[in-house]
Amino acid sequence: MDARPRRPRPAVHSFSLRYLLVVPVLLAIATGVTLFIHSDTNTYMLYSQCHARSRLPWLSHIPVLGSPACFLVSFFQEAGASVRAFGLMAVILAFIAGLLTVSTVEAARICNSPSVLIAYPTGPWLVFDLVGGAIVWQLVIIPAFFHRGRAIIMARRCGSPSPPLPGPTDPVFGENMRHLTRLAETVAIPVAVAVGCVVPSLAMLVTNHPAAVLAWLFFPVWVSLARQAVRRLVLLLGRDPRWHDPLHLESSRCALLAVYAVPIACSVLAQVHFLWTLTQPDDCREMTRSALKLITIDAFFVGLTVLYWILVEAGWRTAFVVAVASFVLGPGAGICIGWIYRERTVDPDRSATTVVAVGIRRDNETGPSEETPLLR
Repeated sequence: MDARPRRPRPAVHSFSLRYLLVVPVLLAIATGVTLFIHSDTNTYMLYSQCHARSRLPWLSHIPVLGSPACFLVSFFQEAGASVRAFGLMAVILAFIAGLLTVSTVEAARICNSPSVLIAYPTGPWLVFDLVGGAIVWQLVIIPAFFHRGRAIIMARRCGSPSPPLPGPTDPVFGENMRHLTRLAETVAIPVAVAVGCVVPSLAMLVTNHPAAVLAWLFFPVWVSLARQAVRRLVLLLGRDPRWHDPLHLESSRCALLAVYAVPIACSVLAQVHFLWTLTQPDDCREMTRSALKLITIDAFFVGLTVLYWILVEAGWRTAFVVAVASFVLGPGAGICIGWIYRERTVDPDRSATTVVAVGIRRDNETGPSEETPLLR
């Protein structure tokens, strides 16, 4: 029997959902209050120009949706209207690309398929981008992950592969539960993020044209469409039948590199460029400063919320890895590196299994393996 002590279990194993959601609710309140305090007349004047149809007439004259659409496009256009703003926006957009990659990976895992908000992230991401910002992560996305995690834990403690609440029967709760549904996802996810998110982001930053900003606002849709198209193409044209098989992503270095290389590279490049802009004179106009301030506040609270999410589900060590990597390589790389490290600590219920989190069997001396069953 392994005499080595276990690490303390993350909070998701010990606390009920109502207690886990206290912090996200408080963060949502803090986000709203902070954004309200730091809003200024420039923001209101920008909307009034769109409402008066004096700004972007080709867009603002659209009935009902014209004024809000004009405001969003103008707001993000102003946020990237200088060299300093370009650098900061690049870091934030790389962070979004990293979060989107992590979210899409989780959507493709077998264990998350019964949760609509996790398995189909396009809707929440659209609301985040167009309306809610950080509050969507605090009140919608994070609660969905906590609810799913607690459902898995309670179901396994009861010894049943079904969720404790009414709903569809869950898939495998054993060794394959953290696998991607198809090997083809290792091609579909990075291509979708690159084509649907990174390319529109670069087009918006480089051109700062209203049409490019408008196209970027719908990046969750482009990512979803690209992912479905690439996945179907790989499954249709791939001669190797293994493209249809599940895969534990973290067990394959090549697949891991393919999935996370784009957001990590974008984050590192954006971080270097931003540090360079700090050595240059600040060329931001007043309207640009106002827009950047609100976007930075929102991104900061998203980062805090994600850090809390990791702390609850994987413990303080993983949260520390994310914080350090984000400081050195940028938040986009930080979340990706942290997520890779996080997988080593994930065990939906250590107290209900006979295997410790790193995969060491307790009934024999077999060494640790990524393929060690979590439930027998």
